[in-house]
Amino acid sequence: MKKLTISALIGAALTIMSPMSVADSWIAQGVTQDSNRLTEIFEHFHANPEVGFMEFNSARVIAEELTSLGFEVHEGIAHTGVAGILRNGDGPTVMFRADMDALPIKEETDLPYKATNTTKNRLGQDIYAMHACGHDTHMTWLLGVAKQLTQNKDKWSGTVILIGQPAEELIMGADAMVKDGLYDKVPVPDILIAGHVHPVLPAGTVAISDGRRMAGTDQIDITIQGVGGHGSTPHVTKDPVVMAAQSVMGYQTVISRMVDQAQPAVLTIGAIIAGNENNIIPDSATLKANLRWFRMEDRERMIKGIKSVTDNVARMYGVSEDNMPTYEMKGFSTPVINPTHEAQIAREAMSKHLGKDNVLNGFPATMGSEDFHMLTHGYPEVPVVFLEVGAATQQTWDALINEGKQPKYMNHNPNFVVEQGAIPTGTIAATAIVQEFLNKK
Repeated sequence: MKKLTISALIGAALTIMSPMSVADSWIAQGVTQDSNRLTEIFEHFHANPEVGFMEFNSARVIAEELTSLGFEVHEGIAHTGVAGILRNGDGPTVMFRADMDALPIKEETDLPYKATNTTKNRLGQDIYAMHACGHDTHMTWLLGVAKQLTQNKDKWSGTVILIGQPAEELIMGADAMVKDGLYDKVPVPDILIAGHVHPVLPAGTVAISDGRRMAGTDQIDITIQGVGGHGSTPHVTKDPVVMAAQSVMGYQTVISRMVDQAQPAVLTIGAIIAGNENNIIPDSATLKANLRWFRMEDRERMIKGIKSVTDNVARMYGVSEDNMPTYEMKGFSTPVINPTHEAQIAREAMSKHLGKDNVLNGFPATMGSEDFHMLTHGYPEVPVVFLEVGAATQQTWDALINEGKQPKYMNHNPNFVVEQGAIPTGTIAATAIVQEFLNKK
């Protein structure tokens, strides 16, 4: 596979933009000049993925880069979180966040900078990990934004806060940073901004729309207690594997019969953990559930439905009331909603530097979830802006538009690849938005 320099990729990404807007864009010119540093950063992050709350190397790189650029840097927030502050006179306070964590997936791409070594999970076990959701790109944007703002202080005033956030995939990192005293170290922002690569949009384009962007979510561990025994005598046990299987099938009616069919909602069981031998019925089984929703009432219906199904399956098998299933509520995030006014400002800012034709509007919301906005969950008056940056080939986009054909590999797949044209595009877009809000007095 021929390795392209990011300078060439930037050139390819910018060819689809309006020539006049690119020529006039100090941000696009600055990103081009920063190309060697960006490619080194991106390929390092991709080759060295770390899972949630274990992003020590990634956090170190971010902290060192921000320090070298003159930021006031705070490290170790919620274990690995990083916050950088750059003050430049009077003006608004604008926060931009990038997530740092990878997924526990073994990479199967043929990229020359693919991840090949193992890393540690929170239990200290050696595992394979992969940046299969583009967080390597997001961290690169953050450091690209930092460089452009420090080199162009004459073009803005105010305070910039850049956040390297752990554990987005767990939907826990943003809340953990707040609980660990983030706002003892940085001021509360006037606006919060984040972005994410999009696996279908072509590199060189961005999308921003107002209203619903991403669903709210819950991660729930459901533990069913039974009575284990020999596989040959199931009648003297209370088999938690069977109870788990029946519960999973029962959950399917929670969405189809309890939630308003006009409202989008998803209930997924991502893992069933029970037993370890063919002839042993275990004492317990754990189901790992993931909920997606846009309305709190639908969330409550799903949680109530899960508990009703599971508890009554347990009762059917004779489980005592003092040994009912337990429910551990883990990651939680509300839906991402872009306000109309701020989305329009962001759209206009990106259009100046990317060209109007490359900024898409009206792109559908997804049932994916984010937790960046939980950084300001305690400050509901703070608006949030979420942008999506194309990371696919033009062929992938054309196949979807012309044939309705989905990409072969989406994010969270071991073969997922971010087209490197997403690096300059995302850096330009994020810098443009941050700078625009800094200049809103």
